[in-house]
Amino acid sequence: MVDLQLAERILNDIRENIRDLRSADDISWEVYMQDKRSRRFVERTLHITVEGMIDLAQHIISDEKLREPLNFRDAFLVLAEEGIISRKNLPVYEKMASFRNLIVHYYEKIDNEIVFGIFKRNLSDFELFVNEISRYLKDNTIAKQNKT
Repeated sequence: MVDLQLAERILNDIRENIRDLRSADDISWEVYMQDKRSRRFVERTLHITVEGMIDLAQHIISDEKLREPLNFRDAFLVLAEEGIISRKNLPVYEKMASFRNLIVHYYEKIDNEIVFGIFKRNLSDFELFVNEISRYLKDNTIAKQNKT
């Protein structure tokens, strides 16, 4: 069974990061490009948010004894195979894992337009994940309680 306390902590961290990013509405494209601290704030906050998603996916996979993923992208596929997240949303989550790898491993090749675009237009993708996982945890908890 999934460690609900750990899962909720990670979900709350993701929510808090999204709130932080949404509240940074003073970071325009011009500010982003000129202010290194603003750029680093956006990059790092997006990075740790994706890391939270991956960590949570891996915890669920481990706790539920699902097949071991081949990589971070595959962790989301495992969740989709098990009906924990929607297959329809799988490409979104796989792109997030790829984005994480780009930020971590190819830092000198980061495309500022992509990062800024995610910051301004794709924060709802993180909320989608939070909602799907929250729904799974709730349904899973109710199902397990009904068995006892």
